[in-house]
Amino acid sequence: MKQTKRLILSFLALLLCTIMYAQQEITGTVSDDMGPVIGATVMEKGTTNGTVTDFDGNFKLKVEAGKTLVFSYIGYKTTELPATDNMKVTLQSDAQVLNEVVVTGYQVQRKADLTGSVGVVDTKDFKASDTDPMTSLQGKVPGMTITSNGSPSGEANVHIRGIGSMGGSSTAPLYIVDGIPYSGSLNNMNASDIESMQVLKDAASASIYGSRAANGVIVITTKKGKKGDKFNIDFSASVSVAWMTQKMKLLNTQQYATALVQAALNDGKNPVDYASNYGLTLNAVNGTPISVYNPATGAMDSYSVGGLYDGFMNSRKTMLYSDTDWVDEIGRTGVTQNYDLSFSKATDKGSS
Repeated sequence: MKQTKRLILSFLALLLCTIMYAQQEITGTVSDDMGPVIGATVMEKGTTNGTVTDFDGNFKLKVEAGKTLVFSYIGYKTTELPATDNMKVTLQSDAQVLNEVVVTGYQVQRKADLTGSVGVVDTKDFKASDTDPMTSLQGKVPGMTITSNGSPSGEANVHIRGIGSMGGSSTAPLYIVDGIPYSGSLNNMNASDIESMQVLKDAASASIYGSRAANGVIVITTKKGKKGDKFNIDFSASVSVAWMTQKMKLLNTQQYATALVQAALNDGKNPVDYASNYGLTLNAVNGTPISVYNPATGAMDSYSVGGLYDGFMNSRKTMLYSDTDWVDEIGRTGVTQNYDLSFSKATDKGSS
């Protein structure tokens, strides 16, 4: 029995030593081609155990030896390495974003060589159901606010870096379509025809387009045939359905008149005169009956509700109200259908 207890205690002591040894403190240095990387993130993969590098690129982290460590920093490729002591990690710069090509007013150049503030939009974000291509960019470009103006055409109001005007009342940005200033509405443009879109947000765009660029510039390039391609025919179709998820609840004649009369009695006003200000008469010959509590007398007052005098027929009679739910009458399920057909071809002489 004593022998068994000794074996169990020995096993537990050995297990404890193994655990203490496994959770050792790993040290290392993170650097790039220029030197130490300050503030790089070092995380144990799949956990919340992590730290950041100091001013000399050094880090310390308690982790089990052999576990995978993830090293990451903005502008660098994420690196995964097994945990060992005295690690020397070199991060490689992520040149994919820096090599992105953007269109400015003068030329096409790499984003890494551009000093101005430019937002590049992926045309995959466009939705075929949007009547205005700009509505598909809500929340996609920092500093650009897009709101709907409420018109049936679905046109959007676009503001870049706030609302400002220079020499006029317009706050809309300048649109450049295939190198030509465009003064029309973008809801006349098919979103499927847009190849790329760049948003010039800073004051540097004013050196290209002048005062018209005071509210920013949106450069749009449309799709064209590419050299070597055959004659292409593209067709797309989409159908969207829209309806009111929650309709406004309206009062009928009886409820509307009761609310007005009750408000007048609560304020100590003459309910007949008060209701007439809102197009109601309370002493109609053949009207809608209502009964309202009068706090002054403690009794229920009865009225016959009708419209104001009908001067076309008889000034002594009143019109009866029709309990029509106009929200229900004018509202219906909206169906939008879009059909796009395009042709493209390119030769040595040009493209279309």
